[in-house]
Amino acid sequence: MLVDSHCHLDYFNDEEIRDILGRAAEAGVGEMVTIGVRMSQAADVKSISERFPGVWATVGVHPQNVGESPLPEVAKIVAAAGHPRVVGIGESGLDYFYDKAPRAVQQEGFRRHIRAARQTGLPLVVHARDADQDIGDILREERADGAFSFVLHCFSSGRGLAEEAIAMGGYVSFSGMLTFPKSQEIRDIARDMPKDRILVETDSPYLAPVPFRGKRNEPSYVRHTARVLAGLHDMDEEAMAALTTANFRRLFSKAA
Repeated sequence: MLVDSHCHLDYFNDEEIRDILGRAAEAGVGEMVTIGVRMSQAADVKSISERFPGVWATVGVHPQNVGESPLPEVAKIVAAAGHPRVVGIGESGLDYFYDKAPRAVQQEGFRRHIRAARQTGLPLVVHARDADQDIGDILREERADGAFSFVLHCFSSGRGLAEEAIAMGGYVSFSGMLTFPKSQEIRDIARDMPKDRILVETDSPYLAPVPFRGKRNEPSYVRHTARVLAGLHDMDEEAMAALTTANFRRLFSKAA
């Protein structure tokens, strides 16, 4: 069984979700995590996880959205994560590519989510885009106050951040970008990551893998990313599915 460790099911209506879950099951994708991007949306992702078997959720504020309203206090994030189907914090992090929120606000939001992850014991889902140095610095600085688990989702950063994350006990998740013709650098990094620290995801409805590039992405397509990742690690697809699912259970232990 495969797990799509990062998708956005709240972009779809209930009828679409039922169809999506049916196609996922046919493709061998048995579980998925629908990701929070605003605190105002937390109730929606929780509701989806309650109504649809095999769906888990996270709560948090995406770095592109942190300027829309006052940053949530750590206690509010912690309280929102108390739901039985919420298995992680985020997604949070830094996005200097779009720069939709002031960088200082993004950084403070990131730190609050890290502290919520530490308090809850839930893993932090990290969004990192064009911000490798600051992501690494903040992760390292916050670890001085206590360990926390995390995953660099939809990895598109440099080798240095990947290696630093692994050294700090983190995980790295690969999306459909791994299949793109121009993503050789990402494939090289993925090949060199320890097998026990890799995950797969879709980030749907974005970033559909080859052969569906340009179309709306969905969890069933995660098998195409897993197939490429399996080839990079000289494994068959079934072994990669078992491996990434075991890694998912270890990181998102509440979903075990």
